[in-house]
Amino acid sequence: MRPVSLLALAIPLFAAGKFTIQQNIPYGMYSGAALLLDVYKPQVPNGYGIIYVSGSGWTTPLAYSAPELKSNGQSKQYATALANAGYTVFTVNHRSLPRFRYPAPVEDVQRAVRFIRHNAAQFGINPAKIGASGGSSGGHLVSMLGTLDGHGISADPDPVERESAKVQCVVARAAPVDFLTGSNGTFLLGITRPLPADTSSAEYRTHVEASPVSHITPDDPPFLLMHGDKDESVNISQSEEMEARLKAARVPVKFLRIAGAAHGPAFPGAINPPDYLAEMVRWFDRYLIGK
Repeated sequence: MRPVSLLALAIPLFAAGKFTIQQNIPYGMYSGAALLLDVYKPQVPNGYGIIYVSGSGWTTPLAYSAPELKSNGQSKQYATALANAGYTVFTVNHRSLPRFRYPAPVEDVQRAVRFIRHNAAQFGINPAKIGASGGSSGGHLVSMLGTLDGHGISADPDPVERESAKVQCVVARAAPVDFLTGSNGTFLLGITRPLPADTSSAEYRTHVEASPVSHITPDDPPFLLMHGDKDESVNISQSEEMEARLKAARVPVKFLRIAGAAHGPAFPGAINPPDYLAEMVRWFDRYLIGK
């Protein structure tokens, strides 16, 4: 695939408060289908970019008229908060269930980061410091962006693929991070969970490979974890495990427990909830910008 020239694209552009939104930029192609992202561009940008991945259960409806991940309410809520704080935000679509299973969503968000980094000058952001935020399944995907090495392929004919897919700061809400002993990954992975004594099968290796906790190393970026303690979709123990593993590796981490909150981007049922959007912005201010 030839590199995509942003300047050659006809992209709808409209203003939304303190920022404009560029829609439907193709960051890659898969079997002839375009993978798209939207860009929230602040009126006064701070020079830093953040990719936002919406939660969806890694699933998209099959209808041609299905709503897009990149422009759903969750993406708009979090991207608006970040854009109002000066960040250039990239909301993305990715291949999803039921048509596409792991590793397709991971590969797509890695491609998006590589594309953003390769075109950083046109987006007006620092290519060396890109952040990532996401919730639920999107939290899993951004956690993979933070923990996987993400090395570029130096000999690839596509210059985008030569770029690193590693991000430098992560905010993950209610993220499934351990498919081996925690969240059930059968739907995403397409295979059953191995028995506890089974450590040699392909099923075991895939569950480990798809789990962010399996890839944590001391050079990983700072993580802000947010999770409701009444979450019945993704148990809070997932974030507790992630926090413990990051601390053991001496990676900066903060765990924001939301009392009474169930699963959802706005933490439904929360009792005296903190300003979680402001917490997200402060985390990026501190660890991405270095304020």
